[in-house]
Amino acid sequence: MVNGNKRKSSKKTGLRVHRIFSEDIRKQTVKDIELGRCTVLEASRELQVSEQSIYNWLGRYSRYLVKNKTLIVEEKSEAYRSKQLEQRIKELEAALGRKQLEMDLLNKVIELANEEYGRI
Repeated sequence: MVNGNKRKSSKKTGLRVHRIFSEDIRKQTVKDIELGRCTVLEASRELQVSEQSIYNWLGRYSRYLVKNKTLIVEEKSEAYRSKQLEQRIKELEAALGRKQLEMDLLNKVIELANEEYGRI
């Protein structure tokens, strides 16, 4: 004890267990993460391994994460905004088509009126 501070002595009472997971378990874990069934944190807690080990498995077995390949991530709000804009374009095209039909109708009415009143 130094300066009145108590220190706990930490002695290891057992040997560390070295576990090796089969390739099937690693692949299934990666598949579960890719399908959204669990997160990396949940998988690491379930299997009692470090998150880094799970990320290593993802790097090795993932169908989507390939080295030297760029993955473009789009936020949900951006995708939602794109769908909104596409819908707005469709609505405006439909309105333009209706206005064009209305204009054609009015031009035909003017043409018929000119023919009718032009004779008199």
